[in-house]
Amino acid sequence: MDYVAQLKDLPKKHDFFIGFDSDGCVFDTMEIKHKECFCPAFIKHFKLQAASKYAREVWDFVNLYSKDRGSNRFIAVQKAFALMRNRKVFKDRGIHIPEMKSLDAWLKEETKLGNPTLEAKVKSSPDKDLEILLGWTKEVNKRIEDMVYGCPPFPGVKTVMDKAKSKADMIVVSQTPLEALQREWVENKLDKYLSCMAGQEHGTKTEHLKFATDGKGYSTNKILMVGDALGDLKAAEGSNALFFPIIPGNEEASWKQFAEEGIDKFFNGTFAGGYQKKLLAALDKALPATPPWKD
Repeated sequence: MDYVAQLKDLPKKHDFFIGFDSDGCVFDTMEIKHKECFCPAFIKHFKLQAASKYAREVWDFVNLYSKDRGSNRFIAVQKAFALMRNRKVFKDRGIHIPEMKSLDAWLKEETKLGNPTLEAKVKSSPDKDLEILLGWTKEVNKRIEDMVYGCPPFPGVKTVMDKAKSKADMIVVSQTPLEALQREWVENKLDKYLSCMAGQEHGTKTEHLKFATDGKGYSTNKILMVGDALGDLKAAEGSNALFFPIIPGNEEASWKQFAEEGIDKFFNGTFAGGYQKKLLAALDKALPATPPWKD
């Protein structure tokens, strides 16, 4: 499938447009996916067992509790290893942290950061580090399929979507693989609200919004991104869109605020300015840049 064409060909049916991130934003799945799926496979494939406590600490900080929250999984590996190289505990325990130069190079040349493009890269240019990375990411998907189910949307999500369905075109804007997105949204009967589910196969979140909205007649003050991470905010800024943050650790209150006032402000044109500025300050405060460890 030509995923870019799919986004570019989406018809404009309403004056407003909303993009929703999925993991940690609509669904409370970030903790279970990273702690039970991503991190255990990360420790296993990169042989970090001798310092598993510290590897988990780094992984969770990058993916759940920092300004890097919500990064694409391959970028998260790059960021985690960068932090681990500066932690003495790994060296003391005889653990070699790979340089992953081939990953750095691939991240610079590829925008559709998913298993299919990584598999194609490994096939065309065999590389030990990328082969390990491919084994890891395949196992992550298997673990998620086996482990992550029965996770309903946060309270307030359906209220927002019911309010928006007659006024806004809505899509998913995510770096989750499409297969997992479809399973989760269909399981919870939320797919009926959507024009499209855009996953990692469709490119970056910025590209999702750009391809879905450019040249279709949406006013910039009528395009909104909803997310729980600074990467979602960056995607919104890349399309001159407004942004409503779902604050990590305070998701229920965020959705309540969005359902009771935020969505109405978006539709009546009073969202931009002071209201959005206060929301963004709360998101920035919730996500630290500096790790809590001292070594």
